[in-house]
Amino acid sequence: MRIALIADIHGNIHALEAALDDLQRQHVDRVIVNGDFANRGADTLAVYQRIAPLLSDATLGNHDDLMVIWNAPRDPARYDWLDDRFWAGGAQAAARLAPTGALDQIRALPMTVRVELDDAPSLLISHGSPRHYREGYGRDVTPELISEIVDEYPADVLVGSHTHRPMLKSWSRYTVMNTGAIGASFTGDARAHYLILTARAGEWAPEFRRVPYDVDAAIASYDANGLIDELAASGELEEHLLDMYVFREELKHARSFLVPYMMWAEVEGLPKSMASWELFRARHQERFAPPSRPNEIRSSSEP
Repeated sequence: MRIALIADIHGNIHALEAALDDLQRQHVDRVIVNGDFANRGADTLAVYQRIAPLLSDATLGNHDDLMVIWNAPRDPARYDWLDDRFWAGGAQAAARLAPTGALDQIRALPMTVRVELDDAPSLLISHGSPRHYREGYGRDVTPELISEIVDEYPADVLVGSHTHRPMLKSWSRYTVMNTGAIGASFTGDARAHYLILTARAGEWAPEFRRVPYDVDAAIASYDANGLIDELAASGELEEHLLDMYVFREELKHARSFLVPYMMWAEVEGLPKSMASWELFRARHQERFAPPSRPNEIRSSSEP
């Protein structure tokens, strides 16, 4: 049994097509979409149209869920932040998905997918952790955390995504893996990352794959598909495009900027604005080093 796990596509059709082109040559038995096909990238609608047939074997990601929440009546006390025009690009992606049937598919997505084979360890797949789709398996994961999770959700191997960084750790009988991200790697390597697991000799053997794609085309898509023109017509430019602008920088540099920027702005007492973003950038120039853009496909048993 060979299982491919693709995740965190985030509306990046260029990265998705490159990864799927590579994947079709890998002779896998199953493809699981491990959350966050939607939002932030320029081509959420195109990504949905491409992977809709695969969503019958998928988990719910936090950004997928946001597409539903944006299109439904919501508790203002809980979701008032969605009305912040900083997130105008996300609201626009949700509006584009609404007529397609995507929201019904998203509502039906489970939090986890479990794989049980007679000759392999039990496998539990979730976008974040089984407890919450925003609890990702990252560099700070500890044996104590994993013990808590497997006490509630028993499994030998846990696989997550969400952090946009591939990972492999083992403690005692438990193994934890992260698929990495197709649409926006945060490793400094701009290639599309995904994971193949092969049940072999009583274990799940990981194959971390990195596939080059046209990053410049993905960045240019924001202008090419009319997103920016639509927002300009509705007066949603400048600060209201900032989330999209930051994501473009994340694509360009293959590093996480949004969360560090928002945390920094809160500490500094500054509003989310183009001015504060430029100040953040000036004060953290080391974060904006040019990324690695290798042209070859990499396959490794290590992240």
